[in-house]
Amino acid sequence: MTETLRADGRTNDELRSIAIERGWSDQAEGSALISYGRTKVLCTASFTNGVPRWMSGKGKGWVTAEYSMLPRSTNSRMDRESVKGKIGGRTHEISRLIGRSLRAVVDMKALGENTLVLDCDVLQADGGTRTAAITGAYVALADALEWGRTKKFISQKAQPLIDSVSAVSVGIIGGVPMLDLAYTEDVRADTDMNVVVTGRGKFVEVQGTAEAAPFDRSELDTLLDLALKGAVTLTEFQTGALASGSGR
Repeated sequence: MTETLRADGRTNDELRSIAIERGWSDQAEGSALISYGRTKVLCTASFTNGVPRWMSGKGKGWVTAEYSMLPRSTNSRMDRESVKGKIGGRTHEISRLIGRSLRAVVDMKALGENTLVLDCDVLQADGGTRTAAITGAYVALADALEWGRTKKFISQKAQPLIDSVSAVSVGIIGGVPMLDLAYTEDVRADTDMNVVVTGRGKFVEVQGTAEAAPFDRSELDTLLDLALKGAVTLTEFQTGALASGSGR
């Protein structure tokens, strides 16, 4: 694959600078402030002993997520959806995506009748907010699960986490496949794709759209290979953050 320097100096198969600040919140059972370049998302995990009524007595837990963007996370102020009185379709879609991604790596029976809610709030948006949210939420989730174990809500022998999960965007711009698109790249992409991958390299979700010209099978394979390469690096960042000893 031909290497092309991008506006920020990266090659087409290079992630933006990644940073994960674990334990950012003093109140939440798990938290992480994650940065993909200029995109910054605060992920908090809230642990509740108990499950929604419709799950009670089944011996299984539940993991769900909510996503939002702060009014000045973008160049011009957005109205809060709470003020509008209606949650937008994009917000619902991303919230469900984050929840699905995290549930893919949690053994609900091992979790027991406990609930975890991941809140992912975009502080600053420059493309890839949903992918950053998934990657950061995993770190927050892992810490919240350990909190539940220390409080004896989760059995000491149980292993609720069966894998890690991260996500990254890929796309084709001017015929060139690229990894981890910033906003200025995303808006002019011919093909735009978000890929969710487990630490073992299994796909959880692939969301791809031809914004301009349709893409062929070889281009799809190239994009997935790029995403897998990025996911390996993201997993290393997650592992490093969780080994840092700076959790709640």
